[in-house]
Amino acid sequence: MINLELPKKIEDTRALLRQFAEGGFRPLSRKYDLLEQKEMPQELYDLAKLLGGGRSRMESGDGAKAKADTRGENRNANNMSMVVSSAELCWGDVGLFLALPNVGLGNAAVSAVATEEQKEEWGELFASMAITEPGAGSDSAAIKTTAVLDGDEWVINGEKIFVTDGYRSKQVVVWASLDLKLGKAAIKSFLVPKGTPGMTVTRVEHKLGIRSSDTAQIVFENCRVPKANLLGNPEIAKTAEARKKAFGGVMQTFDNTRPMVAAQGLGVARAALDLTLELLREKGIELDFEKGYHQMSAVESDLYDLEAEYETARLLVLKAAWMADNKQPNSMNASMSKAKAGRMGNQVALKCVEICGQLGYSKAHLLEKFARDSKIIDIYEGTQQIQQLIVARQVLGKSSSELK
Repeated sequence: MINLELPKKIEDTRALLRQFAEGGFRPLSRKYDLLEQKEMPQELYDLAKLLGGGRSRMESGDGAKAKADTRGENRNANNMSMVVSSAELCWGDVGLFLALPNVGLGNAAVSAVATEEQKEEWGELFASMAITEPGAGSDSAAIKTTAVLDGDEWVINGEKIFVTDGYRSKQVVVWASLDLKLGKAAIKSFLVPKGTPGMTVTRVEHKLGIRSSDTAQIVFENCRVPKANLLGNPEIAKTAEARKKAFGGVMQTFDNTRPMVAAQGLGVARAALDLTLELLREKGIELDFEKGYHQMSAVESDLYDLEAEYETARLLVLKAAWMADNKQPNSMNASMSKAKAGRMGNQVALKCVEICGQLGYSKAHLLEKFARDSKIIDIYEGTQQIQQLIVARQVLGKSSSELK
């Protein structure tokens, strides 16, 4: 039976990270939102050290060496810890969380797919994830970047856009095709260290939100990496059924990362709600959950609805993480949690701005920043629409070719 009660170990970590987010991230939020500079916020190096260097605490996936807290047949381990930790840090600041040294979406891909030998050889990671291309957004199978084996090296050619931490990261996990004629079955991921000849960061984006985290365009021109830098199995499946399973293995990366991204939506929504309640309290408005419906003001009714939306998303995210920890297929649940929490975070933050009026819209408080930061969570790591499509395919038993 599923158990979403947080073990004491994870609850203790959550409480510590709330203090860290409040004392470490919040004082820097406005500063680096306004600066939007390319260089790493220097304070983050010290903050990352306080988190234990980032990798051991923030690594995700089945390969992570994390001890599990168990209750009977329930296992609440690394994935559960990851989503709870991500939510708390994003309560502080989503952009600064994404900019933390040694914390990157590519880390999750390495953890999920790389061999133990590869992890040991590559050591400390701060890896970004390069999937999106000018002609391939939510449809990851449509990517045109290629990787061709030449002796003991892969030669990568192509262009990637909207790479989170693409400028500051130390490595990039690049999705590329071994044979464009074979479609998604030939897509593999490669670890490319920064500074590799042929890899160039050509642009850093100016953005609506998460401005303290860089988003880059990267071009690969005859970029050579060792043969061993391919993540997972280098073989291309021969049969149609085997190819389908092979690409499914590549896509399992998202089953680990989507609940973590969904948790970012939880964090920013909770931040917006907490600040709204604080501002209302200063105006003499306190929520009383024992009131009858006919006794509520319009503001109270709105806030109750927002709390219910938040709790619904929170339970979906925890369930997706629990399933991963308990070795249960969670692809549909990961997409459900991302779809719900991504949209919820944005809707809650915007409604909180509306409720607080001038105080919500002004830069005197962080509410307007929470609203701006929240939008990207509904877009990256698979848009709202693609998540709903994935869920529909699972529910109806349809393949990607049957339901587009």
